[in-house]
Amino acid sequence: MQAEDASELMDQEKIHDRFKQRAAIAIAFFAMLLAITGLGGQNATKEALNSNIQASNYWSFFQAKNVRQTVYQLAADEFELAWLNDTTLSPEARAALKTKAEAYRKTVARYESEPETNEGKKELISRAKEEEGKREHALKQDPYFDYAEALLQIAIVLISVAIVADLVWLSFFGGAIGAIGGLLMVNGYLLLVNVPFLS
Repeated sequence: MQAEDASELMDQEKIHDRFKQRAAIAIAFFAMLLAITGLGGQNATKEALNSNIQASNYWSFFQAKNVRQTVYQLAADEFELAWLNDTTLSPEARAALKTKAEAYRKTVARYESEPETNEGKKELISRAKEEEGKREHALKQDPYFDYAEALLQIAIVLISVAIVADLVWLSFFGGAIGAIGGLLMVNGYLLLVNVPFLS
């Protein structure tokens, strides 16, 4: 072996080592993005689930309030009809029925809107819609995280194979796929762009 051949071999070895180092750095970078993507996907899933449960609870509470409000409304109407139409009632009985009907009407009004406790029907509708909005936002995020995770995993595998097979072009292909995965991850967090097939 001549000195020139040895020098050429050493240069090739340096290039090969540099390729391996860069590929390893790319793998580490995409693995970090994969961990961040997984965290975002889990959070989006939890947010969607929790918001769906909360919205369902508020709608159930709304329905219960609505039923109770209807019962009080019917009772107030019945009392009013009783003291208006029954001429045999004493003035005290009429006054008692009228007082009871008024109390029921106040309860009906309180069930309609109760800002102090935030548990009137109007407030419950508002709270339920707010939770539905959170759920929809999380559901929009989730597919971006899913596809980003898949692409980042594929990128890591392709770059790993590129190191073993010594195929530089494969590492560039893996890097491009990883870059797309990274962009999808960022879009999952920020929802900057609406990708039609992912929405």
